[in-house]
Amino acid sequence: MSPPLFTADLPGVGGRIRARDEDFEVEEVPSYEPSGSGDHLYLWVEKKGVAPEFFAQTIARKLGTHPGNVGTAGLKDRHAVTRQWVSVPRECEPRVGKLDGDGVRVLKTGLHANKLKPGHLRGNKFTILIRDADRSAPADAILDRIRTQGLPNYYGPQRFGRDGGTVDLGFQCLAGKAPRRIRPFLFRFALSAVQSLLFNDYLSRRMKDGLFRTVLDGDVMTKWPFGGMFVAQDVPAEQARFDARETVTAGPMFGKKTFPGAGVAAEREAVVLSDNKLSVASFAGFGKLVMGTRRQNIVYLDDLTSAWEADGLRLSFTLPAGSYATVLLAEVMKANIAEDGDASDGADEDEQ
Repeated sequence: MSPPLFTADLPGVGGRIRARDEDFEVEEVPSYEPSGSGDHLYLWVEKKGVAPEFFAQTIARKLGTHPGNVGTAGLKDRHAVTRQWVSVPRECEPRVGKLDGDGVRVLKTGLHANKLKPGHLRGNKFTILIRDADRSAPADAILDRIRTQGLPNYYGPQRFGRDGGTVDLGFQCLAGKAPRRIRPFLFRFALSAVQSLLFNDYLSRRMKDGLFRTVLDGDVMTKWPFGGMFVAQDVPAEQARFDARETVTAGPMFGKKTFPGAGVAAEREAVVLSDNKLSVASFAGFGKLVMGTRRQNIVYLDDLTSAWEADGLRLSFTLPAGSYATVLLAEVMKANIAEDGDASDGADEDEQ
């Protein structure tokens, strides 16, 4: 849950985040805009101080509809100013004015043919103020390294629950020892937390072995920024494509149908499972909850910018859906990023 940093040799700026909600802004980058016609009303909503687990219920209550009719592409922080699309049935349109207030504001609307579902987004745009940051720290060197070589695509600490409680529950679920009355959402989230921890373990080992930017025989590769998966066979050729940012290596989100690697890469992945006293068979018997997939080991932040202000250092950057702003902040601050208990920091969890 505290994986090795890519810029560990460079001191951080320290400081504080989330001193105010306005210090942490997240704006969704949607997969598509509303078309202008259809049975679903899309609302571009700004919220502040609203817990993600109560967001849909708040929208539904004010519009007089069932929470199941409210569609979102992903969860967003409570302790932040966030903007995202929300879909509701078109017949809610006359009551949209009732939404404004209690930390919620509708900025624009549109119509579309389908309801929004989790994953219907490209990523999230972040603007974050680090208050009381140390101006003498080599912030530019940290950011330049990440701009040129990429950011390790770890899961952030909030993925695992306070003191790792969610991932501990996930291991119990895998072992068939889950509490009897566990909620379905928590059961699914806990299992996914184990997959996330195993991915972090896998990527941490690559980092420690100096293999973050090295293509191994049998590595699973994916096109950047998105595309199909394939296994590296001609390593020199694939290393050249990797160095040109055409592809990135992809680590395992372990499950019963994870796209298989080969050779040395597959051997390394098998060690991660065995060291955690698990096997592929551990993920059987859970239906579609832990099917398995691949996650890119590296994300590139092409729009990463920084500016010193009177109150500290302000960062601006875009991350793909499923990537964590707190991972970048840990590199820059070299500080323990507090686990605030929220479901995400704009990461928009995708179920595996």
